[in-house]
Amino acid sequence: MRLLVALLVLPMVLFGQGGLEDYRRSFGLRDRYADLAVNLPERATWIEGGTKFWYRKTVKGGGEFVIVDASSLEKKPAFDHTRLAEGITKATGEKVGALNLPFTSFNFVDGGRGITFQVGQVTWRASLADYAVSRVSPPQGRGGQPFGGGLALPGRNQLGQPDRVIASPDGKWEALVRNYNLAIREKGKSEIVPLSFEGSEGNYYATGLIVWSPDSAKIAAYRIRPGFQRQIHFIESSPSDQLQPKHSVMDYAKPGDVLDLQQPVIFHVASRKQIAVDNALFPNPYQLSRPVWRRDSNAFTFEYNQRGHQVFRVIEVSAESGNARAVISEEPKTFFCYSSKRFRHDIADGREIVWMSERDGWNHLYLYDGLTGKVKNQITKGEWVVRGVEKVDEEKRQIWFTASGMYPDKDPYFLHYYRINFDGTGLTAFTRADANHSVAFSPDMKFYVDTYSRVDMPPVSELHRTEDARLVAEIERGDISALTAAGWRAPEVFVSKARDGKTDIWGIIVRPSNFDASKKYPVVEQIYAGPHGSFVPKSFFSAGPVMALAELGFIVVQIDGMGTNNRSKAFHDVSWKNLADAGFPDRILWHKAVAAKYPYYDITRVGVYGHSAGGQNALGALLFHGDFYKAAVSSCGCHDNRMDKIWWNEQWMGWPIGPEYIACSNVENAHRLKGKLLLSVGELDNNVDPASTMQVVNALVKAGKTFEFLVLPGQGHSNGGAYGDRKRADFFVRHLLGKEPPDWNLLDEKLPQPPVRR
Repeated sequence: MRLLVALLVLPMVLFGQGGLEDYRRSFGLRDRYADLAVNLPERATWIEGGTKFWYRKTVKGGGEFVIVDASSLEKKPAFDHTRLAEGITKATGEKVGALNLPFTSFNFVDGGRGITFQVGQVTWRASLADYAVSRVSPPQGRGGQPFGGGLALPGRNQLGQPDRVIASPDGKWEALVRNYNLAIREKGKSEIVPLSFEGSEGNYYATGLIVWSPDSAKIAAYRIRPGFQRQIHFIESSPSDQLQPKHSVMDYAKPGDVLDLQQPVIFHVASRKQIAVDNALFPNPYQLSRPVWRRDSNAFTFEYNQRGHQVFRVIEVSAESGNARAVISEEPKTFFCYSSKRFRHDIADGREIVWMSERDGWNHLYLYDGLTGKVKNQITKGEWVVRGVEKVDEEKRQIWFTASGMYPDKDPYFLHYYRINFDGTGLTAFTRADANHSVAFSPDMKFYVDTYSRVDMPPVSELHRTEDARLVAEIERGDISALTAAGWRAPEVFVSKARDGKTDIWGIIVRPSNFDASKKYPVVEQIYAGPHGSFVPKSFFSAGPVMALAELGFIVVQIDGMGTNNRSKAFHDVSWKNLADAGFPDRILWHKAVAAKYPYYDITRVGVYGHSAGGQNALGALLFHGDFYKAAVSSCGCHDNRMDKIWWNEQWMGWPIGPEYIACSNVENAHRLKGKLLLSVGELDNNVDPASTMQVVNALVKAGKTFEFLVLPGQGHSNGGAYGDRKRADFFVRHLLGKEPPDWNLLDEKLPQPPVRR
């Protein structure tokens, strides 16, 4: 009997009191560090129509809002925080502290006499005279305009409804859909005049895609031939309002599905003439953007993204003849990254166009002749990338933009701000510090507030004059002296060479606050290799999941391998039809380079965890590189790219569906599993079909593999919050540290909840 008792308590003995201290330190990290980093400024927000801006900064006990006049340099609280907190408490019935207001941004209204702010889904207004707080009705969406000016996501468009009308610019006419056809009527009258007759349930006009010409004489519309309407099904096992489970469905297009086919049609109102547009230039659309008329009403444009994302065109259609021409045509060998590298600005009603392209191997800006469709000149050029456009000044023929990678031997991901002339001359830098920058320009562009930081440097906020980039005043400088004194350790930036032996791979190393270089530490990598972005933090952070996990006795790292975004086109193209790669060859070399420099970095014990695309990557580490990675935690992974949402997966894996999808599938390769695995999924995940995880589970079971699996009732695209964080921590403690975590069912002590990702 004594032996049995000893065996039962052995795991807790092995873990010991020191282990519990690690958990206390880990779970309480955010609270312990919360008030220690002060004067950390957030991005500034300029107030329209003046020279003032506001920002929020950390103070001991929370945060406060500050307003600054750029002309006089007067700085003061944006409002009376105490009175506002009292007003919110009175209006909501929930106690609010002055330094813990339930919002991080707001808008001045009524000429500065009040503010509006949002708490959850509710908008509130506060008077700055008496600090009375009242609820504001939520703004109503614009009827008939669901697609805005951007690309319309593929899928089922709403059938026209009789009571939805689109008014002409001159206010004399209304366009609407009746019996699936386009019709018009005079404003204020009930008589309907049909403009089309061929519409049906299987070939209908959509109200949200009806656009009047500026002269009110013509209409551009789309006729829709619906594709396959795929749905995914959910079972909510444990609803809060009833005992029995609930069933629900949602529309969810997947790779390979037949999509809606959009056909542009022109209508002349006076003559009732209908002109079909020849689709030779857009035969196989993944997406067509909403029509945009030229100001002279002689033509309209739309953007065509071809299925497979290897052809992207700006198409102009003559309103008189219906003839279409390609003003711009991008036809890369791999993908056109429409999701994050698409920018177009029409100048002088389309006579010139500023266009973004990776055609020379780097993401840059080009000036097009809109009449001939030829490039007039390349505006930006070099082995660096344009990250975004802040402003196009047509009068001065200048572009204000963000870019990264312009400075050799510096972090190529740091954002910097510049201005350049249309002809490519006059490149001017507005940011100089070796850091990641966030700049807010004043409405008149005469001033800007530059807020910058690094993972190892707290934020600094400066006011500059735009004319010469001269520093006007330092607004804030973050103070982390108390944070450092409490044991906080800044992440280390580490760089090694990629698989090609030439390209730099950047990552960070996070060590526990009680780090001891004489010990050996297992390593945990947080992974997210989605090609839509780059993910290693570049700005300052004082706490978070990676730091909390390190406190348990790990070194935690993050790495951007090849195949992720914001470097060269060749760097990005590694992901093309190859999501299983996930930059692992580069990541493993990076780990080995760290281990070669630091003997305490134990690459015989490397774990990995990730969520969503990172969940796919984490499991892929054990399937395709199980000789290196020993343990993985994967939550809500898109484990088979045929099962996940169409827009993300076809962007990188291509169309039509080919053998690459099978080669990259965690389901098809589940039999390759090596190492220790914990899978989790939210049963109501409406981002990644939960069946993706269930199919992996099925394949692992059929292959006779051993693994752990956690289903999260009632949760969506989540890793389980604090409970999931604790499960992940326990998993790595058990399988990388070789210790048994506390038995939480027996432990009387209530530890703080683990920090969850914000």
